[in-house]
Parts: sequence; structure tokens; C-alpha cells
Amino acid sequence: MTAEKLDLMITDERIVDKIYLIRNQKVMLDRDLAELYGIETKRLKEAVKRNLFRFPDDFMFELTDSEFSILRSQIATSSWGGSRYLPMAFTEHGVLMLSSVLNSKQAISVNIQIMRIFTRIRQMLTDTLSLKLEIQEIREKVQNQDKNIELVFNYLDELMTKKENLNPRKQIGFKTNN
Repeated sequence: MTAEKLDLMITDERIVDKIYLIRNQKVMLDRDLAELYGIETKRLKEAVKRNLFRFPDDFMFELTDSEFSILRSQIATSSWGGSRYLPMAFTEHGVLMLSSVLNSKQAISVNIQIMRIFTRIRQMLTDTLSLKLEIQEIREKVQNQDKNIELVFNYLDELMTKKENLNPRKQIGFKTNN
């Protein structure tokens, strides 16, 4: 099976649905990766454990019981049953490292697709951040304009008040007796 045919079988949406935010990191779980790679989760975990030195904590970590139960409740599926071990969560770098541990063509092809998706997600976050900064800049300008407009109205109110409180001035010049 060629890489192009495999890419058509695994849609980007299917991969994106398997990216979770855990410990403020975008991660993919061992069972989802194994499914995408076309291998058993047990085989993926074995390959990782044989090469544990390649997976520091910022590449891969094991979920805690509470994280796993929260994740299970969010997914709301019963297919999680039967697992004796807590899932491993792989960050973007951990997923990349998996391609050096799993040498199948399918694993490499899927990893390339996953890396492209992570890159697009990162770009979208960057675009979103710059958009937020621009919005904040506009808000600050509008707030300053509001303050300036309020100041102008205060000055106008002061001028109107002064004009109302003025005593009639004594006129100078030629007076007529009427």
C-alpha cells in the first residue's frame, strides 16, 4: 500500500479528534497511535519500553488515575474498558520519536501526516494569538478615545456652567434715558 493511499484512508479529522489537551500539552494516546499505525497497543508500549531513553518526560508521560478517569468521562465511550495499564500520552516530539522506534511504512506515513497536523495547529494558534493582540490594541485605542471624548464633554460642561453663572456686565458707553 502506498503512502498516498494510506493518507486517503486516515483523514486529518480522524487524527485531530485523537489529539487531547492534558497537562497543558497537546498529546496523543498510545492506543490511538497504535490504531493509526495498525498495530496492537501492547506492541507499541513494548517498543517504547525497549527504547525508554528516547522518551524523556517532555516527550511521553503516563496518565494518572484521575487524568484517565476525566478523559474517559469526556470521551464517554465504553471502549476503554479492559486496559490494565494507564495510557501513555505522547507529545508532538514523542510522536515524532515513535517513527524511529516503529519502522513500518504505515507508521512513518502516519507520523508524517500527524506532524503536518501539529504544524497546522501551531500555526493556527500563532494566528489566533496575533489576532488577539491586534484586538487588544484596538480596544486600548477605543478606550483612549472614550477618555478623550469624555474629557471634551467635561470641558464643554464647565464652559456652559461658567456662561450660565456670569453676572450681567455693566455696559460701557453712551446711555439713553428711556
